[in-house]
Amino acid sequence: MTEPNSLKSVLEQLAEADRQRAEPQLTSKQRRARTVARLAAVQALYQMELAGEGVETVISEFSNHRFDSDIEGEALAEADEAYFAEIVRGVVTDQRELDAAVKARLASNWRLERLDATLRALLRSGAWELLKQPDTPREVVIDEYVELAKAFFDDAEARFVNAALDGVARDARA
Repeated sequence: MTEPNSLKSVLEQLAEADRQRAEPQLTSKQRRARTVARLAAVQALYQMELAGEGVETVISEFSNHRFDSDIEGEALAEADEAYFAEIVRGVVTDQRELDAAVKARLASNWRLERLDATLRALLRSGAWELLKQPDTPREVVIDEYVELAKAFFDDAEARFVNAALDGVARDARA
């Protein structure tokens, strides 16, 4: 794992990736808000796992204290808070199904529990969107989570996220 990038560089990376592909049914402002929602969902799931906080507590904390504020001195772009909450609740509700979908794409000697908590949050969020949001193009989901992985990890982990989510997408959207 490398040193995490600044929030500003993560958002710039995601904005560039967004310019290269788009969810056709959304405006650029809505796509940007979805991107921020995905980033926040990964952070919330990570926080829940490490701190043992409940889903509604974390959603409330993000809504009341993190959105509409700044992080590292940078204003956080507007988030699709409803989509953020939908992802977080969905991952928690469907975690067994999501974990099974991801585990099916891991090497036989790997367990999901061995992965870094941030990597698990990325994979679970991406798998949830692939399984439960069929209107969102698979390429958009995979690209978004690969870009998020690049913000937190080296290229090897980003390639791993790409391969795992591509496999989940093939299984889910055959």
